[in-house]
Amino acid sequence: MAFFTTSDGRDLYFEDTGSGTPLLCLAGLTRNTKDFSFLTPHVTDLRLIAMDYRGRGQSDYDPDFMNYNVPRESQDVIELLDHLGLDRVAVLGTSRGGLIAMALAISHPKRLRAVVLNDVGPVIEPSGIAKIMGYIGKQPVSKTFDHAAQALQHVMGPQFPGISLDRWRQVAEFQYEQTADGLALRYDPALRTVLMDQAAAGETPDLWAFFEALRDIPTGVIRGANSDILSTETLIEMHKRHPGLISVEVPDRGHVPFLDEPQSLNLIRKVLDAA
Repeated sequence: MAFFTTSDGRDLYFEDTGSGTPLLCLAGLTRNTKDFSFLTPHVTDLRLIAMDYRGRGQSDYDPDFMNYNVPRESQDVIELLDHLGLDRVAVLGTSRGGLIAMALAISHPKRLRAVVLNDVGPVIEPSGIAKIMGYIGKQPVSKTFDHAAQALQHVMGPQFPGISLDRWRQVAEFQYEQTADGLALRYDPALRTVLMDQAAAGETPDLWAFFEALRDIPTGVIRGANSDILSTETLIEMHKRHPGLISVEVPDRGHVPFLDEPQSLNLIRKVLDAA
């Protein structure tokens, strides 16, 4: 297990495996390094780096939960790169991780070799936000991973048709941990308070300027065909504003693709080659 200490004293967990071109994997809002488990067997020729943001996975929770924000998490990414002695990396950002990648394009563009956005863009669809607010910060009702897998299959099945119960059980194990009282979240429930406070304050920044900062950086977008976060209309506009952008739509996937799909793997390779 590897940790580094941030400039404000938080110990954050990270994984650093393999050799070759460094690919930094940044997970979704409530997720952790385990989210890239399906990708890992397909990129053994790369140096794969992943981290748990503060308040997620094995990283320290922050007593000031308002530090659970994209600017602070972006700074944590830079401090991890400095800790590893890496000047430039390619970034694969899933959902929240993609927002962090766009923020880095504004603040530290020279640290980015390439960027792949996994089902996220400058416009987050309201229906997707509503779904997130329906579950974030709430402890799971399921008491076992088997029950959680069944619940995930029921809820996510319409967006992810044909996914086996075994795959959903793996996802459940990534999201939750087993305790004597049942399953528990692998992140700080205070994330819900942060989002609610931001919504109450009307904090909806225009993210197009962040995306446009990627214009000179090889960039790709993976979109789940059934996504309720990244719309087709937003993706079309992204192409207009980034002429070099490449994208792919993954059938039978919602938010977010698992990254082991052929379409996802091919796009990742194309972007890395372009870099």
